[in-house]
Amino acid sequence: MSAGPAEADWAAALAAVRGIPADARILLVCHVNPDGDALGSMLGFGLGLRRLGLRRVRATFPGPPEVPETLRGLPGEELLVPATDADPDPNLVVCFDAASESRLGELVDRLVTADIALVLDHHASNTRFGAVNLVDPRAAATSVIVDELLTRLGVPLDAEIAECLYVALSTDTGSFRFEATTPAVHRLAARLIATGIRPGEISRRIYDTRPFGAVRLFGEVLGRARLEPAAAAGRGMVWTYATLDDLVRHGQRPCVLEALIDSVRCTAEADVSCVAKQTSRDEWAVSLRSKGAVDVSRVAVALGGGGHRFAAGFTGRGAVEQMVDGVRAELDAALLDSEPGRP
Repeated sequence: MSAGPAEADWAAALAAVRGIPADARILLVCHVNPDGDALGSMLGFGLGLRRLGLRRVRATFPGPPEVPETLRGLPGEELLVPATDADPDPNLVVCFDAASESRLGELVDRLVTADIALVLDHHASNTRFGAVNLVDPRAAATSVIVDELLTRLGVPLDAEIAECLYVALSTDTGSFRFEATTPAVHRLAARLIATGIRPGEISRRIYDTRPFGAVRLFGEVLGRARLEPAAAAGRGMVWTYATLDDLVRHGQRPCVLEALIDSVRCTAEADVSCVAKQTSRDEWAVSLRSKGAVDVSRVAVALGGGGHRFAAGFTGRGAVEQMVDGVRAELDAALLDSEPGRP
């Protein structure tokens, strides 16, 4: 795993933020279909910039301007604008939790039109596409990097910023269950909680709140899950898919499907889990998870996406069976590369 940002990288990031006037146009961007880390890191940093007196801060993400229900009401939500209303040529663009330019969708041109582009991310597959990159694959979440940058900028940690960063940290560590949960993660969580936020209420909103229609939808989609014990060189894969018709039939929005992977990855007989969510007639947003035996980021990168060892994703095209065929093939290739002596 590569090292995190060098001191020169931190210095360049500080200069990028400190060097702009109070009326500079700042655009914050996270990846398509934002999760808790992407949205929480972006809004937390946006609030931090406001604390520095920077007035013209806006935040956005590609695709429909739809925040998942469990993430609505976060502090800083007023900073959000639809992608269609995002400043076309900001003075500074800051990207969050995106491993590659492709995750920025129709907003990718801001990397060129902005005076300077700053990238904050924790995925090992990050392509370093910014003018200034703060990328740390050792960080449990992008929010860890955001916290460090805000600290270096001298922004005091308050309850609003802390709530955003806590949501980000909690979701990307699986509520502090994943391998990335280190002593440093718990120390950061303790600092955030010390501001007065209420982790119990936050957790209920994020993990235990779902429309009844989504519950019915999940039941149907889980009912078509398939277990393939021989996949991933015998380590096992479980997969399922959700279609646009499923969403219509149950009256649900696409964002409710972001939590579906958690109900699939618990399968005891499979190291790898895969959920394909249809986004158009022949296109799928594919989520991959691993319990550790397989590096799913290698699979996602090979298929045009990105991520890290335990969680990754890509955009698949064609029939769902063809897309899953591609995942199987890349799983075998990734294992052969990592274990060259394996038959």
